[in-house]
Amino acid sequence: MKPMLLALLLPVIAFAEPELRQGRFHTPEQAKAEMDARWQDYGTREGWEKRAAAIRQGILEGTGLWPLPEARKPPVVIRHSEQMQAGYTVENVTLETAPGFYLCGNLYLPEAQERMPVVLCTHGHGSMKDALARGRFHESMQKRCGALAKMGCAVFAYDMIGYGESAVAGWKHGVSGQELRLQLWNSMRALDFMLSLPGADATRVAVTGESGGGTQAFLLAAVDDRVTASIPCVQVSSWFYGGCACESGLPIHVRPDHVANNAEIAAVIAPKPLLVISDGKDWTQHVPKLELPHLQRIYGLFGKEDAVENAHFADEGHDYGPSKRTAMYRFVGKSFSLDAAKADEASVVALPGASLRAFDGTHPRPETEVPANSEAKLY
Repeated sequence: MKPMLLALLLPVIAFAEPELRQGRFHTPEQAKAEMDARWQDYGTREGWEKRAAAIRQGILEGTGLWPLPEARKPPVVIRHSEQMQAGYTVENVTLETAPGFYLCGNLYLPEAQERMPVVLCTHGHGSMKDALARGRFHESMQKRCGALAKMGCAVFAYDMIGYGESAVAGWKHGVSGQELRLQLWNSMRALDFMLSLPGADATRVAVTGESGGGTQAFLLAAVDDRVTASIPCVQVSSWFYGGCACESGLPIHVRPDHVANNAEIAAVIAPKPLLVISDGKDWTQHVPKLELPHLQRIYGLFGKEDAVENAHFADEGHDYGPSKRTAMYRFVGKSFSLDAAKADEASVVALPGASLRAFDGTHPRPETEVPANSEAKLY
């Protein structure tokens, strides 16, 4: 290419690069001003429904998941090593979510397996030093899943890319640029699996997770109409866009025809039930006075202000601790007509991580598995 022509094209190439909003992109004051300005564009029910559809489409396009296949069969499943617990069972599960691409998790089932509400449990970032002690193996996750199963839910906890058994297989987190795409796809395929279970109730489907798992929760709720209740914990913010490539490493917030923050993405599920759990020591500290009023405005367009709630813990920090989980159990009970009093964590025993592995000496990783950190062909 001639130097003069290349020089003329360079500004066009630079302008065409996707814009990312990452980390603490705004101050809370700037975020409020931007949301107030956007409200003038979509502040009617018709206007918001049009904006919500654009946000949904923008997430799928930005992650490279558009167009989705018209029909998906449930993923190939391996289930084994059922463990009987007090009021529920735990199984080790592998899902082939794409050819040669495997998602590992644990399935918690209640004693009564008729008309079971379905709950996907995602986890956030944390230490990766001990792959079988963090993420889905952590005591707090096992408490959460076991308690929900005791309430009567079918629950699936699964690995982020580069965590748990994904890390054991050699996958790295936050380095390849495809984590956001892969994790959102895994969540959709996990829901395919859960809704294929005998007794699963497709009218009662929730997703909940903390921090980066909260991002996974509200993204899935935004793009998958099968989700009927969303419970993101310590993550929904109008001015913080996620600190990892798996949350903000692809152009899902700024699209050619709109800009959206994570509070607006969380609101795409409206008017279905939404519980935003927040605390006083991270980027969710302003939720009661900043994000919640805006969410209530959006829900008010449907006459459903009461369908969006905030459980705020001003003296707590960035976790999915017991008080936050208790708020979640109450919300699930209210939304799905279940008895939250049955969510007895005291009788939930945290099992050794080695006993929860989907791949082990008896169940080796398939020879057809795609190499770790390679670009997975999803469909």
